[in-house]
Amino acid sequence: MPFEPYDHSPPPFFRRGPSVGLRLFICVTLALALMVADTRFDLMQPLRAAIAAVLYPAQWLALQPVQWVRNGYGYLTELKTAQKTEEAARIRLAEQSRRAGQVEQLLLENERLRQLLALRERTSTPATAAQVLYDATDPYTRRVIIDKGSAQGIQPGSPVMDESGVLGQVTRVYPFVSEITLLIDRDQAIPVINTRSGVRSVAYGDPAPRSGLMELRYTFATEDIREGDLLATSGIDGIYPPGLPVARVLAVDRQGEATFMRVQCAPVAALHGVTHVMVLQPVRFEQPAPETDNAPAAQPARAPARRAS
Repeated sequence: MPFEPYDHSPPPFFRRGPSVGLRLFICVTLALALMVADTRFDLMQPLRAAIAAVLYPAQWLALQPVQWVRNGYGYLTELKTAQKTEEAARIRLAEQSRRAGQVEQLLLENERLRQLLALRERTSTPATAAQVLYDATDPYTRRVIIDKGSAQGIQPGSPVMDESGVLGQVTRVYPFVSEITLLIDRDQAIPVINTRSGVRSVAYGDPAPRSGLMELRYTFATEDIREGDLLATSGIDGIYPPGLPVARVLAVDRQGEATFMRVQCAPVAALHGVTHVMVLQPVRFEQPAPETDNAPAAQPARAPARRAS
């Protein structure tokens, strides 16, 4: 029977190394010693630098996904914030623009009212202030509706003017509203006088649709009328007070040896977009009382008395 080789290793009792507690104590003591030595003498700095240099590429690659996610989230957050800020700024700008428009409109309306009141003070004729509600629906006439009627004392035929001059004439009166026919209506006419030369004429609405002009008809070609002349009410019709601005001459056309000339005029009043007007009381000519004979009426002759028979 073969012999087994002889085991020369020491028994397990003699092969045991240091105990676990001793190993732990040695490791802790060595770690503390290295920490103290590194703190005092900076012994591990070269090693740390070398390890950091070796691990930097791997650390940079590992941080890139995180950086991309962080940058993308920041971009989206900033984009959303910028969009909200832009929307809020746009809303504020629109509100400021609306308020500025309202302020400008109010200032313009206030200035027009001041001019209208100043014009009223220069006119001795009684007047009533009114507001234009809307344009008449008839497309073949040039008329507007105001918010004053017979209940406020408006009368048919009353002249209407704005801060610049004559606007038209009241043609229909209802209890609470009235209809005004503008000067440029084809059926409207107004006696005028040239403030420069004193030439009298009658201004009619231009028959051309939507021209917005007036014309002087039956004016002799020899009359002194020039472009730029101001035409005012003459007052001979007994309706319009004299001296109110009506229109300004735009063109004078003398055709050869024609008897009459063609004169086009532009109204001085704001016929489009007017909001406030003044309704004047019509001027009525006072008809003089018929003259009466101051001499006593002839007494009828008495019949002769009969003689007593």
